[in-house]
Amino acid sequence: MALPALVVVWLVVVVVRFATSDYPLGGGPEKVPCAEALHFGGAKLPKGAYDTECTVQAWQDTSYHAAFRMPRTAVRDWLTHTYPKGPAPGTELCDEGADLCLNLNSQEHEPPAGVDANAVTVNVTYEGPDTARVRFSAFTV
Repeated sequence: MALPALVVVWLVVVVVRFATSDYPLGGGPEKVPCAEALHFGGAKLPKGAYDTECTVQAWQDTSYHAAFRMPRTAVRDWLTHTYPKGPAPGTELCDEGADLCLNLNSQEHEPPAGVDANAVTVNVTYEGPDTARVRFSAFTV
């Protein structure tokens, strides 16, 4: 009699978890040091970066995200220095609202050799004449 009751309780817990969680199987985002997040995609936090927030999400694939602000005038130099063999930063294939982006996610433009990420995307939004908001993602596929 106790075994069927335990099975029912377990099923209720599973149903409630699936109904109330964005990540019922685990793998929700966790805060990590920004150096770890950027390193996964072959980058370093630029000088002058502030308001940093970085996370990792891992289950079947691994996905690091970093968001920070930096001086607007330094964005292109940081991207070019970080990914010298990558494409020039531009406006094609940017996320909605982004003013500038860089995508390393194809055979032609891959992340640097030796990094764990299979793809890297950087989207930049200009918040004013002096500030840029950078959203960096590095992930496996």
